[in-house]
Amino acid sequence: MPGLDDRGAQRCGRFDRYGVGIVSHTGSMPSIDDAPRAPRKGGSRRVVRIGLVLIILVLLVGVVLTRFSPNDYSISPGGAQPVGPLISIPQAPAQQGEGKILLTDVLLTKLNALSWLKAKLSSNTQIVPESALVEPGVSASQLDAQGYLEMAQSKDAARYAALRTLGYTVPATNAGAVIDAVASGSPADPALSVADVIVGADGKKIKTSCGFIRAFHDVNPGTKISLSVERATISGSGTITYGSPSPIVLTTAPRPSTDVGGAGCPGASGAPKSYLGISIQTFVSYQFPITVAISTPNIGGPSAGLAMTLGIIDKLSAGTLLHGQTIAATGTISPDGAVGDVGGVPQKGVSVLHEGASVFLVPVGEVGPAKSLAGSSLHAVAVGTLNQALAQLMRQGGTIKLANGTVETHLPATSAS
Repeated sequence: MPGLDDRGAQRCGRFDRYGVGIVSHTGSMPSIDDAPRAPRKGGSRRVVRIGLVLIILVLLVGVVLTRFSPNDYSISPGGAQPVGPLISIPQAPAQQGEGKILLTDVLLTKLNALSWLKAKLSSNTQIVPESALVEPGVSASQLDAQGYLEMAQSKDAARYAALRTLGYTVPATNAGAVIDAVASGSPADPALSVADVIVGADGKKIKTSCGFIRAFHDVNPGTKISLSVERATISGSGTITYGSPSPIVLTTAPRPSTDVGGAGCPGASGAPKSYLGISIQTFVSYQFPITVAISTPNIGGPSAGLAMTLGIIDKLSAGTLLHGQTIAATGTISPDGAVGDVGGVPQKGVSVLHEGASVFLVPVGEVGPAKSLAGSSLHAVAVGTLNQALAQLMRQGGTIKLANGTVETHLPATSAS
């Protein structure tokens, strides 16, 4: 005990039963040297002061660490939930099967120095630099909007690929150039935002990204251009809605040396003369023959594409695709049925294993990462197309119902991918 002279305590024996004095082992009163020495008040105060100083230092270090940003993010296991309840199709037949397709996600977290240390010590967490998530010159503040735009595009691609595979006709039209990034400090910042759609330029209709690039490939710096833009409104949960086209005037700037705009577009060879500071892609409008609503509040990114596509097919097939199994799937989906790579596969493996999945469908080349953290009880299967995913489930007893009412136990020859 701090301040207690152990030598004196040994010699004096113990307190008497009434607590009023000292009883000696010899039965006689101890000498002054043998008496118990009182705790040193100065020493106690010194220990308390040192303790307080240490506590204050720890708190200060904690505050500094939480405020210091290493410009890194962590990818950690999120959740795995059945995709079926997220999909609503009024025309779908009554559900018969009891299987589940799990949609998986991960948590993307901005790190400070303290959380960086915690993430570094976690075997289930991956640390990625900010530069791996956004293009050079683009603020990380656009990440949420970009994720919600990718989710919206993924839903359309899932609807299209699923319905086409089942034999439905789905008209698709190029309807503009959608913005997926805006460079900080550029002519477009802050007049334009992620998910806005450019539908006209200087009085001419814009239907594709290359159409927009060709229109301004040879425009000199300092030129005013008039755009017609459908402004996007993104709700707090990620739903994107569009208003009527509105005019926006921008002035082009000299092209930075890092800009390679126009590359790959026919009729726009060589470097453009000027610069707006936007990254664009073609906006496609689909006319779906039946209503397929998908609710994914607060989930961004394209990695649920494969799971949503399989969920739509399963729901339109009365739940017979899964043959009573619980399977998980991750991977982007393109309208033609190609399955693309995604991030955080090991972390997703942890989540789906916890939810009891027996099969985990993943993009080609990511089987190893899927197994690295998930364990041996989860069977990871690589798929490069929607057809390969369907073939795997059909080999396990699943069936699908085509638009004409035919029930298929193997892939139809006319499927889309």
